[in-house]
Amino acid sequence: MTRMTLLSSPMLLGFEEIERLIDRAGKNSNDGYPPYNIERIVRSEPAPETLRITLAVAGFNRSQLEITVEDSQLIVRGRQEDDKSREYLHRGIAARQFQRTFVLADGIEVRSADLENGLLIVDLVRHEPDRYVRKIEIGHQKARS
Repeated sequence: MTRMTLLSSPMLLGFEEIERLIDRAGKNSNDGYPPYNIERIVRSEPAPETLRITLAVAGFNRSQLEITVEDSQLIVRGRQEDDKSREYLHRGIAARQFQRTFVLADGIEVRSADLENGLLIVDLVRHEPDRYVRKIEIGHQKARS
């Protein structure tokens, strides 16, 4: 059976990649950890638009965090190991691992990443694509017999 989607319209040509990215984003939903915010930073000319992702990663240090861009995805991973030398009377803060994935559109690139007060801040920039108009000449075709 053929699957019909919003992007299956005959007027939308070449949008298969976008449909694949939407499917990937839906599959990447996690358990909600770590919590995060995404905000748009007000654009000041001539700077490009900036998006900021802030993840709450209390208890992680820089060496336990990894940020990569793979196949149009921003992937943030955190890995903590249990400290076997400690004896807990109550353990409410577990050492855990996580992976949080964000699908990036064309033109989005990672500008920087900082860790401060338990918050991992990743700044992204959105470069505006060049707009162009190109006139297509209509050729002459000989009559078919």
